[in-house]
Amino acid sequence: MANCGSSPGVGMKTCLDECMTAMNMFLNNQFSESLEVLKPRAKESMYHALMYATILEMQAMMTFEHDDIISAGHTMKEAQEICQRFRKKSTVVGSLSSLVNKSSGDHFTEEEIHAEVCYAECLLQRAALTFLQDENMVSFIKGGIKVRNSFMIYKELHNFMQSNLFSKGHNHSHLEGGINLGIGAFNLALSMFPTRILKLLEFAGFSGDKEYGLSQLHDGATVPNLRAILCAMLLLCYYTFLTFILGTGEEDVTDAVDLLRPYLTQYPKGAIFLFFSGRIEEIQGNLDKAIQRFEEGCAAQQAWKQFHHMCYWELMWCFTYKRLWKMAYFYADLLSKESRWSKAMYVYMKAAYLSMLPEHEAKPFGDNEVELFRQVPQLKQKIAGKSPPTEKFAIRKARRYKSNVPVRLPVPALEMMYMWNGFTVIGKQWKLTEEMLETICESEASLEQASPNEYLEDDKCVVKLLKGLCLRHLGKVLEAEQCFVYIYEHAKKIKYDHYLSPNALLELSLLFIQQDRKEEAIKWLRRAKQNYKDYSMESRTLFRIHAALSKLKAEKEENGLEGTAL
Repeated sequence: MANCGSSPGVGMKTCLDECMTAMNMFLNNQFSESLEVLKPRAKESMYHALMYATILEMQAMMTFEHDDIISAGHTMKEAQEICQRFRKKSTVVGSLSSLVNKSSGDHFTEEEIHAEVCYAECLLQRAALTFLQDENMVSFIKGGIKVRNSFMIYKELHNFMQSNLFSKGHNHSHLEGGINLGIGAFNLALSMFPTRILKLLEFAGFSGDKEYGLSQLHDGATVPNLRAILCAMLLLCYYTFLTFILGTGEEDVTDAVDLLRPYLTQYPKGAIFLFFSGRIEEIQGNLDKAIQRFEEGCAAQQAWKQFHHMCYWELMWCFTYKRLWKMAYFYADLLSKESRWSKAMYVYMKAAYLSMLPEHEAKPFGDNEVELFRQVPQLKQKIAGKSPPTEKFAIRKARRYKSNVPVRLPVPALEMMYMWNGFTVIGKQWKLTEEMLETICESEASLEQASPNEYLEDDKCVVKLLKGLCLRHLGKVLEAEQCFVYIYEHAKKIKYDHYLSPNALLELSLLFIQQDRKEEAIKWLRRAKQNYKDYSMESRTLFRIHAALSKLKAEKEENGLEGTAL
């Protein structure tokens, strides 16, 4: 059987060179061609198997297509089995204990050490796929043994490489890049998880060191090796999505800009890098530049149509921030027809944009928002047995349209925009924020004139939350505080939108952080964390609360955990 270690360092180097060539093709938009290079040896070479599965996983992660996720999962499991063939012939526990036992550590061949890191990487990537399937982490928890095994392998490999018995092989940079990826990913991931989720994952007592994780990934991304692009993409996802959607959204993007620059120079038409460039411009509030980048990303390649859907999604939000409802509707409509991620979400957004138009204005394609809202619950789908949390939220909000005479949602596009932390984007541009506040105030005035109904208090609180966000970004802190406190004081009147109370306290706390009122911020964050449960988008809110507490260095103190970095 041909393998990657047929002679010391040489056979493996050939495999690694072929894999590097395939990855280079992938980054130049030659997606199918890169897979064709890898596939012939994907059943015999651990690196070909791993990279073949990795490219399928990147496709799944970027498109969120259910079929892509399932296919990537199966292929990654096969890659794991191939890596197992090249590991030291002992049990997993025995293999690990040999690494710990310094007297036998030198009995590992270079190929066996590489097999360990490849095996751990397969486990790690399979865990990442489950996170895509279920934001509430149920699948992740079910796969906890796999996650923990991966965690332990990386930990022992890292320790072994620091020992005197370890000697560098011919392909050390690739091995080191693999360990940088694993150690960095685990530290970064663990640093972001709220304690409640860490306990479920049986990682209680461990806390990831965010800065150490970032430094490991930067080391892996900036030295030429097979995992450099994976380290870079993980960092770019962290800087442009995770800190934004699951964090406070106020992180500096300078590191992302610096990281992306050499890749854009090397791959000026690379669709992946154009996308991240657009995302960086977007979260800085540079919407026209962002739109240009996303359009360039779509034009750069036609082979991988699903990649366009990522750009359409961001373009939809860019036009939302600009209050160009018909343009936003256009991209939601494209997504509803072409993408299979969440039909319910796309149709909900189409209806939401139509409801933002003035009543006298003609509706695109003759669509009617009431009919579209009524379609939303029927489009519910399940990925790995569960619906995406944002889809569940959209279905709950659309339920009121079942009535023959429905009570209209006040500003549904802006409420969903909040769920994706979009007010932090417009907060970077004074004009955008003022214009959005104007729209919200118009809605607030309409609610003041509305006849009493079962949704009225909920709707008033929704509008207060969004108004408070705009006021905060405009520096009108006292008025913003009054909006958030209003929701807290009217919590008992809220019938359906129970997410409003903990999120109002979260936003109030962020306002206090802005004013350097640290103790008050911690008090309200803890109240938001401990006093509410079973509300819409709970996991996302808990992640954001954890991010705010971590910013204040209050999380470890609160949980009484010393924490040990991997």
